[in-house]
Amino acid sequence: MNALSFETMAEQLEQSGEYRVLRKLSPTQAVEAPDGSVIRQGLYVDVETTGLDPAGDEIIELAMVPFAYGSDGRITEVGEAFEGLRQPAEPIPAHITAITGIDDAMVAGRSIDPDEVARFAGRADLIIAHNAAFDRRFLERFCPVFATKPWACSMTQIDWGDEGHEGVKLAYLAMGAGFFYDGHRAVHDCGAGIALLASRLPRSGERGLARLLSTARAPTWRIWAEGAPFDLKDVLKARGYRWNADGLGGPKAWFTDVSDADKADELDFLARDIGLGEHEPLVRRVDAYDRFSERC
Repeated sequence: MNALSFETMAEQLEQSGEYRVLRKLSPTQAVEAPDGSVIRQGLYVDVETTGLDPAGDEIIELAMVPFAYGSDGRITEVGEAFEGLRQPAEPIPAHITAITGIDDAMVAGRSIDPDEVARFAGRADLIIAHNAAFDRRFLERFCPVFATKPWACSMTQIDWGDEGHEGVKLAYLAMGAGFFYDGHRAVHDCGAGIALLASRLPRSGERGLARLLSTARAPTWRIWAEGAPFDLKDVLKARGYRWNADGLGGPKAWFTDVSDADKADELDFLARDIGLGEHEPLVRRVDAYDRFSERC
């Protein structure tokens, strides 16, 4: 039976209203014809690591997939991937192998050349990852080129809940978009992320990448509630504040990120409800060049 017959069967199942069919991700699924607008170069990245701490854990796999895109979020080309495995200083923990499928034998004697990575990533106008706050911190320590680029996050900079999704894991979002893929390896995750961004969002009908670009381009403001009374910590947590335990990019204090439009209201809240009116809270402008890094 040929592929056309399978697709006809899939369409019949979907039209019955009793089934939903997931299609396997195709390498060309994300690509649309260019419309003559200016084309920029994106780079979708993913790392697998020995743990969650960029200061102490190491990259064991890196994948980078270049793609061309227009200002409207149209993806016009997906290029050849960069893939690399790397042997860490210590054996890979068993739970990491269970999650990633990468064991010590696979990475034995393998390395990733930071200079080669810099040449590959240097052409990108924008770096995207699914959980950029994780990938960026590891990659900036590994290769300085990543600190010079604007970043965006396909996990946090699209309001997936507003589009009807109940979770933000890449595999779950892919299923919501109608496809599945071979997960757990970095290059497969990159391909799925690009296809997801090329898809139309289920409620708004907007391309995922168009929504992401709009969010990533807009500056935000990081506001610290330094000096807030301890007994008001639950009020801050309920409003979305997080505790900066390590003091990275600011004081050890509660902080939040707000849009330009919400900045004044947030400062009013701190003065009125938290009692910080007598001194001006620390406020820092954040854009795509520093967002998700250890600098903020």
